[in-house]
Amino acid sequence: MKKISNLRRVTASSLAVLLVGGLMATTPAKAADPITLTMWTRSVTAVQSQDMVNAYNLANKGKVEIKLTVVPFAEYLAKVSAAAAANNLPDILAANVIDGPNYTRSGLWLNIDSRIKKLPYRGELAAGHMASALYNRRYYAVPHVVDASSIYYNKVLFEKAGLDPNKPPTSLNEMASMAAKISALGDGVNGLYFPGNCGGCLAFTLFPSIWAQGQRVLNINGNGSYLGTAKAKAVFNVYNKMWKAGTMAAGSKNEAGATQNAVFESGKAGFALLGSKALGTIKESDKLKIGLVALSGPDGGTSTFVGGDTIGISATSKNADAAWNFLQWTLEEKQQIDIYASKNFMTSRRDLANNKFALADPRMVLLNKLLATGQSPYANRFFQTFNDANGPWILFVREAIFGNGVSPQLLAKLNASLAG
Repeated sequence: MKKISNLRRVTASSLAVLLVGGLMATTPAKAADPITLTMWTRSVTAVQSQDMVNAYNLANKGKVEIKLTVVPFAEYLAKVSAAAAANNLPDILAANVIDGPNYTRSGLWLNIDSRIKKLPYRGELAAGHMASALYNRRYYAVPHVVDASSIYYNKVLFEKAGLDPNKPPTSLNEMASMAAKISALGDGVNGLYFPGNCGGCLAFTLFPSIWAQGQRVLNINGNGSYLGTAKAKAVFNVYNKMWKAGTMAAGSKNEAGATQNAVFESGKAGFALLGSKALGTIKESDKLKIGLVALSGPDGGTSTFVGGDTIGISATSKNADAAWNFLQWTLEEKQQIDIYASKNFMTSRRDLANNKFALADPRMVLLNKLLATGQSPYANRFFQTFNDANGPWILFVREAIFGNGVSPQLLAKLNASLAG
């Protein structure tokens, strides 16, 4: 009986263990709380950023959620600076590609060099963007949005003005001549709509016409300019003549960039100087069929300003692994093709440039070719000089185009700003 009692005790104990073990095995573990990431982006790249975030959140529902904040582009650097001072940056932080060097030097981004080196396509990432994210031979960001400036023209107005829509201008002087013919149509139609009160827009679209002549805009250190040279003056002179002749829309003088796409989309302008992003956002209609041609110098040549955004992980983020997962996900082929290329946005990887969507559209083929010879200028004080609404560039360029030409006094102030 004693043995039986012992056996009963052992069996009972074993059963208890099995029951408890069984309960433990069948009781579902509490699901981990989803990770919330914060992200900031500039308003000028909001469409691409929102599309990527929406797709990522959907694919990672219940695991990770990114909360995107879109900041007006003119206020972006001030907001970032204030947040950095208060140690309150978001997990994921985008930047205008020209501001990348300032972010790296200021320690705003986390060093992600080792992560980038593990990407099998790292050598295909947009070169200009990667250069702006390099500091002390370490990478701190990856390409987010690639943009390239060019001349947009309305094929509908070309035909009405007796111009061949398949023969766009190959020089600024030729564009001015064609714009005059379009402006002569009347009925509120203008030859050119121009962002005359947007410093960043004007640098983005005027610099290439200087580069197209083989002339640098900034010196190699970015602390001085060549905007007083004969080749630079020749560019300003073309637009100055268009303004005085009435070929340029009157609203151009006060256009700060926010509505320039809408005016071109309305079918009331023959030409507009825009970035490649506009091709994915401006809708064609019976009043507008979009043609693209490279920005040129007064007498020929071509170039483009390679702009857009880079994106990195804030140095203070507590969710670096999750943030990196998003960054590398955006660079994968499926997202680059399905979210960017399918909507006429340029890819962030050179090996994906000749995708089926791009090859089916000659305009995208042109833009991708321009990237090979385009430039992304560097200056430590680029924003303060060229992008600031109250900076010296906007005063200088407005006088050059809407006033009496290049002012030595305003040029001196611009160069002083670059020199710091």
